[in-house]
Amino acid sequence: MTGFFRRKAAAVAIAALALALAGGGIAAAKPTTGAVETAARGGQQPAVTAASLKSAKATLAKGDSIGTQAVGFYATVVNGNGTKARGDGVVIKYGVGQYEVQFGSNVTRGVYVATIGRPDACCIPAGGEAVVAARLQTPNGVFIQTRNSTGSPADLPFHLLVHR
Repeated sequence: MTGFFRRKAAAVAIAALALALAGGGIAAAKPTTGAVETAARGGQQPAVTAASLKSAKATLAKGDSIGTQAVGFYATVVNGNGTKARGDGVVIKYGVGQYEVQFGSNVTRGVYVATIGRPDACCIPAGGEAVVAARLQTPNGVFIQTRNSTGSPADLPFHLLVHR
């Protein structure tokens, strides 16, 4: 039992360190009242496409390569346009601020942490927020949505850490 708690504590410590190094923070968005904004903000993940399912199956079949996966976590940096800057996984961009990252193993029971962050060491990223959830019908996928500082969906670069 103590080994279980030690592993979870290590995962939380790694996630907190990753956020601190990535320059993450807490963002507060303006509350919305409109039905359209509410659907965009809290909303539903986009439908899983046939291409997404095919990509997920191919990524799972390929499995993990040597890298950060050997220590039980994935780390990925994604540009705002949906291209992978570095790290693990396959990135699919659905719409404004909507991304899916697929990995070589099942991450359904994992811990996900995402934060707005640039792929380079140039500057502090624009204000905003990133939210993350398990991807529907895709056991090796994680869904990320990014928003600007007003709470509207926006294409922003982000850093993602997944502990399996």
